[in-house]
Amino acid sequence: MKIKCIVVDDEPVALQKMQHYVEQTPYLELIAACDNPIDAIHVLSETDVDAIFTDINMAGLNGLDFVSSLVKCPLVVFITAYHEYAVDSYKIGAVDYITKPYGFKEFQRAADRVRMQYNMMQQCNLAPGKNSLFIRADYKWIHIKTENIRYIQGLNDYLRITLIDNPKPLVTYATFAGIKNVLPSNFIQVHRSWIVNVEQIKEIDRNRIVMDKDTYIPIGNTYKEPLTNYLQNMSVGKSSR
Repeated sequence: MKIKCIVVDDEPVALQKMQHYVEQTPYLELIAACDNPIDAIHVLSETDVDAIFTDINMAGLNGLDFVSSLVKCPLVVFITAYHEYAVDSYKIGAVDYITKPYGFKEFQRAADRVRMQYNMMQQCNLAPGKNSLFIRADYKWIHIKTENIRYIQGLNDYLRITLIDNPKPLVTYATFAGIKNVLPSNFIQVHRSWIVNVEQIKEIDRNRIVMDKDTYIPIGNTYKEPLTNYLQNMSVGKSSR
């Protein structure tokens, strides 16, 4: 099954380049090439799309605002000449980030990550219910309940999943962008390298999460506000300042 995707860029040459690269990638299927985000939104409203390759710096609605406006967002790869957008792109949950100028090698790397996340999402959909999923680890499929996950650590292209009832973490070939789409709302990313099951937190001490007496997880500055909002919504009484 091919991954259905659209490409978006307001520069004709850059758009043609992306279109050509998609057509040269066997597992990608080009649904549309749009020269502005508004046309892309129209395509997304009428067609199921699995992935978006989009420039950030565009006239009018830029790529970051375009993706942020989507209620149901496919997998996203951002493309831009400006490195300062990297952090913002990952805040939105981008699968990858390509810096201009780039060639087919760089595009292929990003496309491979899209395929990895897409496959993981398809595999997770094999689970019998919303509260469980299958993880590929140790050369076999392992069925786990999400309530048994304590926390997840990201290690480049791998995830290290720590469970309540298993002292040995599961290591699987995947990244945050894929697994975040299949986890329930009580799982929150608190650091670039960590996702925690909030129901398993013992306490929060300043800028770190205490899972137990031997396990401390840092809280990144970027992720403080979402965590604070979640805690306030779940708390009783007024918070002290």
